[in-house]
Amino acid sequence: MAAQVVKRLAARKVVELRDEAAVVAAIRHVVLDNLVAEERLEADARQLLLDHAKMIRDSAADYRQLLGKVKEKLARERGFVL
Repeated sequence: MAAQVVKRLAARKVVELRDEAAVVAAIRHVVLDNLVAEERLEADARQLLLDHAKMIRDSAADYRQLLGKVKEKLARERGFVL
């Protein structure tokens, strides 16, 4: 995926590359860090909902909606864009 991004940017002359391999590695690193952060955010949101599972069951709230809202809140707090 990173290589495709670099190829498209270079083809459209958005960037001028001196070391394509280094740019690909940098993009790969950023994408992987982002994916790891999103997985961590998802796990933290699920844990928060598990901590309040009884209250959620008693209120008949929709788990998926709550998960989405909790993820959005955590993302805002962490400065993470979903």
